[in-house]
Amino acid sequence: MGRVREAVRSRWQVLYRRSSIQMILSLSFTAVAVVGMVFMGLTLFLRFSYTTNAQQAENSQRLLSQVNWNLDAYLRGMMRISDTAYYNVIKNIDLDEGSLTPALELLYGSNRDSIVSMAVFSEEGELLSATPLRTLKNSVSPQREDWFVQAMDKIENLHFSTPHVQNLWSDVDERYRWVVSLSRYVELSRGGAIEGGVLLLDMSFDGIEQICKDVELDDGGYLYLIDDSGEIIYHPRQQLIYAGLQQENNLVAAGYTDGSHQEQFQGQSRQVTVKTVGYTGWKLVAVVPRESLWTNYSQLVLFFLFVVLFSIFLLVFVNLRLSEWITAPVKKLDRAIKDLEARRSDVNFDVGGPTEVEHLSHSIRSMVSTMDHLMEDIIQQEEQKRRSELDVLRSQINPHFLYNTLDSVVWMTENGRTQDAVVMLTSLARFFRISLSRGSNVIPIADELEHARHYLTIQKMRYKNKFSTDIIAEDGVESLYTIKLIVQPVLENAIYHGMAYADGDGEITVRAFRDGGDVCIEVTDNGPGMPEEVVRGLLEGAGPNTGAKGSGIGFRNVHQRLRLNFGEPYGLTILSEPDDGTTVRIRLSALDEEAARRYRKEERP
Repeated sequence: MGRVREAVRSRWQVLYRRSSIQMILSLSFTAVAVVGMVFMGLTLFLRFSYTTNAQQAENSQRLLSQVNWNLDAYLRGMMRISDTAYYNVIKNIDLDEGSLTPALELLYGSNRDSIVSMAVFSEEGELLSATPLRTLKNSVSPQREDWFVQAMDKIENLHFSTPHVQNLWSDVDERYRWVVSLSRYVELSRGGAIEGGVLLLDMSFDGIEQICKDVELDDGGYLYLIDDSGEIIYHPRQQLIYAGLQQENNLVAAGYTDGSHQEQFQGQSRQVTVKTVGYTGWKLVAVVPRESLWTNYSQLVLFFLFVVLFSIFLLVFVNLRLSEWITAPVKKLDRAIKDLEARRSDVNFDVGGPTEVEHLSHSIRSMVSTMDHLMEDIIQQEEQKRRSELDVLRSQINPHFLYNTLDSVVWMTENGRTQDAVVMLTSLARFFRISLSRGSNVIPIADELEHARHYLTIQKMRYKNKFSTDIIAEDGVESLYTIKLIVQPVLENAIYHGMAYADGDGEITVRAFRDGGDVCIEVTDNGPGMPEEVVRGLLEGAGPNTGAKGSGIGFRNVHQRLRLNFGEPYGLTILSEPDDGTTVRIRLSALDEEAARRYRKEERP
């Protein structure tokens, strides 16, 4: 260690003897000024951070207390309605002698602004009374629902669910209502005997949402509500979070105690204030980005900037001549690089200056020459790769169409439906006439929609008209151009996964329209929909890529061809939820006749 220290000291002495007085003074003054600026900045920052954090935490806690009071009052009101239904109605009526429905209807009528539905179930899950909706869906088993299980497990408590779409009742209005379910165990009288049951109260989520929605935090902050396990009950960006476009640190916030906390989330420092809502275990969480706390303290920022700018002025004044001599060749080299970025051919890298800068300029000149040759090779290789991939994808899709269509013709022929087979073969001929398109991969959208219409004709005959179809095109869209065979695989998916299980009331709609500089073709069906993992599998190729029916090869084929032809923003987007149908949006660039002609030329090998 001593030898190292001595070597460093000797090195500094050599540098000191070789340096001029101007350099020594400049370096010394710069070092002193920088140290002073850093010390002053850190002192102001720590004091400012402590004061603003304390003030913001106090403001957030005060605001959360007010929201908590409003939310607690709202939930207490719901609990009072539940108590009234239990103690004033259920406990006073024997099921063998009277019905609970009239009294529940009266109670519902006086609270219909905040209550969506009320129902009483036996411990076996049998519906005993309900208002205003009285018919359960055939697919629903109440005794398996979370609210029912929780009420039967902990009979002494009231249980609040997280917000969900009410899916218990058959609603003639076909409305999707967001509710919070309040359930409790109740004792029912039947012929003088006592038996167990469950009282369900579906509260309108609008009341809770309105309480939280009206809250405004300073500095770009926001408030959200979670249950004791971290599930989001309300969030101002709730739809974006459910869609996976944004994230929230709600699971971590569920473990916070009441008070203010500092956290790092997605590279952002945030102040999080938590307040627990009584009875439910829910937590109100106020989030304020710490970066935004600076915006309200402009005077301190201006003072700090003044000190920094004044110090910089002194540094520039002292080191002006020295820095000019050092940076002049570097600036010339920077201008040469900018000329290179602007793709000028006459870039001069002879900038002179110190040995290091001169060596750097020669190295950049050599590197640029090498990169030009490499880029030319890469462009040629990528172009060949793109053409090869497009050829492979086009070779996959025609056998796939032919197999499925001929399968339908064989089926009809074996069953003696000769006339239908003739109609089907006629549609097949027109189908493949458009598919071949004289060898061109780019066809008018009108031909692509006609191609889809023939395919639907064939499939409707195969499925004995179990579904209806409608093809709609916005004015002017049919005269534009598209790569061929992009709608049929999507229709095939809609039929196999949606219409195959329909009972005569299936619907498939194809709609083509302009969206800015793009064209969108949407295929919508009212089938059973698909869960999220199936949607990801269709686009990402998670399922088996075997070419069998339902494997999704045609679907992925369309998505990959659009990406290869038009780029990353284009392709397929799937909007689907179980029991809610499916919409597949095909997005492609709007090609007029001139653009289509250029596209055909670029596509030729």
